[in-house]
Amino acid sequence: MHTKTLVAAAVGLGLLTLSACGSTDTKGSADSKTVTLVSHDSWAVSKNVLKDFEKQSGYKVRVLKGGDAGQAVNKAILTKDNPQGDVFFGVDNTLLSRALDNGLFQPYEAKGLGTVGAPYQLDQDKHRVTPIDYGDICVNYDKAYFSEHKLTPPQTFADLAKPAYKNLLVTENAATSSPGLGFLLGSAAQYGDNGWQGYWKKLKANGVKVVDGWEQAYYQEFSGSSEGKKAGGDRPLVVSYASSPPAEVIYAKKRPSTAPTGVATGTCFRQIEFAGLLSNAKNTKGGKAFIDFLLSKEFQQDMPLNMFVYPVVQGAAVPADFTKYGPAAKDPETVAPAKIAANRDQWVKSWTSLVLK
Repeated sequence: MHTKTLVAAAVGLGLLTLSACGSTDTKGSADSKTVTLVSHDSWAVSKNVLKDFEKQSGYKVRVLKGGDAGQAVNKAILTKDNPQGDVFFGVDNTLLSRALDNGLFQPYEAKGLGTVGAPYQLDQDKHRVTPIDYGDICVNYDKAYFSEHKLTPPQTFADLAKPAYKNLLVTENAATSSPGLGFLLGSAAQYGDNGWQGYWKKLKANGVKVVDGWEQAYYQEFSGSSEGKKAGGDRPLVVSYASSPPAEVIYAKKRPSTAPTGVATGTCFRQIEFAGLLSNAKNTKGGKAFIDFLLSKEFQQDMPLNMFVYPVVQGAAVPADFTKYGPAAKDPETVAPAKIAANRDQWVKSWTSLVLK
């Protein structure tokens, strides 16, 4: 990261704000009947689905949420010798090599892994992590704003740097946020090793705003989200997900006939999320059972309307509303895991110098 000392300090402070939900069992993973899941703030599951796992397995589930995915991964690495829990969910392909290089996980080949498509199995030889879901990081736009201003919404990375969209985009810090890093990787894939820096110089000159994490960007700065409207957000473009528009429809107090937000389909980067059994986990047996549960069809089919991601298990159904308002990108940008591992920290360092200084 660009300033390891600051990141470590921020992460250390963040440990004080881990929030717990689920079981109120304070014994945590020291109790062999309790499985503790460590995750990002976007973790969600239907109560009846989680109760089914607890009933069938005999384990109680305790959940610790630790901020944005990037923050949660950093916290887990700092506490790997005495982990906060047994299973970590939410490390994605942008941060996977960092977690693996730091020995965050121990090997476990999950039951049901054979039902997961090969493109999602990025650690298939060692099984340190299990793919759980995928989605696309994309720029979202506020339809009402562009209609009122008689302006065509941007559709590509190149569009975002045009004068017509000056001071309209908010993105997340690539050093602290998973979607922010995904957007950076998408631009690197689009413009190449020698071209992405020039692109970001153009974005900076065009007034891009950078905030720490997704929740701040989407719920406070973005004018198109229901929360952003209440908060007075004035940025009609935000780095979010292709699945954000259906969330705006499904959770609206008065359901609209069409989504109030759209997706710039030429700005998407494919994100894959994984779960892993933490090294030094106290309840490895329970942790393995929980990872198996994450690949069950019941959980996989429950995910779309809770975390607004796509299941990786073949044959898992996706709700019609989800596919209608938030179809996966047809041709998202991707970066090979080995290339991410080799370049990510230097890319982030260069990005920080270009954009934040």
